[in-house]
Amino acid sequence: MTATTGSKITRLREIGRTGLKVTGLGLGTAPLGGLYRDLSDEEAHATVAAAWNAGVRYFDTAPHYGNTKAEHRLGDVLRRYPRADYVLSTKVGRRFVPRTTPLDDREGWQNPLPFEAIYDYTHDGILRSFEDSQQRLGIVQIDILLVHDIGRVTHGEHNGHYWQQLTEGGGFRALDRLRATGAVKAVGLGVNEGAVILDALAEFDIDCALLAGRYTLLEQTTLEDLLPACEQRGVSILLGGAFNSGILARGVEGDLKFNYGDAPREVIERVARLEAVCRSFGVPLAAAALQFPYAHPAVATVLTGARSADELRENAASFEQPIPAGLWSALREQGLLDPRAPAPED
Repeated sequence: MTATTGSKITRLREIGRTGLKVTGLGLGTAPLGGLYRDLSDEEAHATVAAAWNAGVRYFDTAPHYGNTKAEHRLGDVLRRYPRADYVLSTKVGRRFVPRTTPLDDREGWQNPLPFEAIYDYTHDGILRSFEDSQQRLGIVQIDILLVHDIGRVTHGEHNGHYWQQLTEGGGFRALDRLRATGAVKAVGLGVNEGAVILDALAEFDIDCALLAGRYTLLEQTTLEDLLPACEQRGVSILLGGAFNSGILARGVEGDLKFNYGDAPREVIERVARLEAVCRSFGVPLAAAALQFPYAHPAVATVLTGARSADELRENAASFEQPIPAGLWSALREQGLLDPRAPAPED
């Protein structure tokens, strides 16, 4: 897998100290599972093909997306390409069985497959989930395996029980076994909160963490603890949610979603200020949102979701668009960017 000179998308960065390298832009596949809107198989396949044609060579998925639908769809396309030419990650922590309870519409999946999740972070549960993903993808070689949605945000008062499955129940030991035997090249977490990554660093030697949100144009509190800890330990961040669920993609005239819910007024007001500064420099908000987190040395890749080939091409263009250095200085001057945050100009 080679990088194209001058292309931000195809620029390669290493995952931890594994030797595994990912492209600057990756494809996240929650939309392929029907998040908020259903896609046809043809639309899903065209989106993956458009990512490939744009130079994307890192693809992330999860059994949770569409209750296994995204893994099926992604595998259908990736099997057409040389296996040595891309990096693939999926997740563990949920096992899927035939649905016996009513569908929970709060999860946001439109027309998901007829399965439901059983949380299982134990040693045997993780090994079984890994094998199930291999079969759904139709691909044996999965490069990166991530523990999905562990943490208080997902599990609340039950998090201690599931954390114990990872520690005393052998979940981390299963990850270590898969990595040591070469079944995967890197292991880590795939979460929406920074605190649990710090918890994991105290328990186990992870290579990376897929963090959705928490380091975006809207949020930089992870500069205080998580990002310095990852730099010190050589742990790579795979940055998802750069649009904070949508509001940074189109601004205040677009989808007012923030962290999987409706954006509160103070967030909308801050986005309006960010958008005004970007507009004064002739830069689309989406371009600044996608490129900002990639400037941090702990961030190995920025994952973007897309519901169509056109949306993917638009995101790819945003990631490549030149941005005047003065934009980042202006954002700092207006208190919209943490002064500690590295900017692309740096």
